[in-house]
Order: sequence, then C-alpha cells, then structure tokens
Amino acid sequence: MSNGPIVAGTDGSATAEVAVDTAAELARALGAEVHLVTAYSSSSLGASMAAAAGMGVPVADDSARQAAQEIVDRASSRLKRQGVQVATHVCPGEPAEVLITIAGAENARMIVVGNRGMVGSRRVLGSVPNRVSHHAPCGVFIVRTS
Repeated sequence: MSNGPIVAGTDGSATAEVAVDTAAELARALGAEVHLVTAYSSSSLGASMAAAAGMGVPVADDSARQAAQEIVDRASSRLKRQGVQVATHVCPGEPAEVLITIAGAENARMIVVGNRGMVGSRRVLGSVPNRVSHHAPCGVFIVRTS
C-alpha cells in the first residue's frame, strides 16, 4: 500500500459527507492526509452543488467553480477541526474521472467514495463509485451511505 494520501470526493450532499467523514477516520488511523476533491462542469451541476450547499439559487457557469470551492472549503474546515491534514482540489470535469486523475497524480493510497448510485440502472450505466472502482490507480473504499 502506498504511503500517499486518501482521496475523497464531495458534492456537499449528506451522503458524500458520510464518505468524507470515513476518509477522515481512516486518515487519523493511518497517519495520512486527506485530499478532498470537488468536480464541476456546467451551470446545471453548479446549480445542484449550490442547492446542496444550501444556497438555494441557480448558479451561472462562471460561478460553478466558486460553488465547488465553497463546498470543498466547508468540508476541509470540518476535517481540520478534527485534527486531519487536508488538501483540496476543485477541478472541471466528470467526478469519477477527476477522482481517478487526482488519485494518480497524488500517488494516493486509496479513494473513498459513497455507495450512492450503486443500485439499479445507474450501476449498469456507470455511477461515480462504480466507475472509480473499475478504473482507480489504487484501492477503493466504498462507504455505505444510505
């Protein structure tokens, strides 16, 4: 197993935060840093991230990155208060691909993702956890979030 960081993605949702909290718990046990990742791509994604962040307003394309940054900053602050070392990444792109890319670039020891989307047709069509589990350059820990 690599001595690299633990990579965890968040979109600000309650289920994603369960996975982030699990990544923090693992990081404390292993003496690892957590790299929090948020991906963004369009106004519709930006709006959903803003809604998840409690903003409740549509977000224009040029604000998607800012909304993503606010989500990752909130999660980072929470983990730092728990004594976890944290780095953040806010990247344009599809969430699974961004997680895989960051994990490879950082020589991650593992990616932690929630199981949301692992059932029904989304599992067949390629949910984030399913895609990550098949293409990650490291181990993947899938957290039961629901």
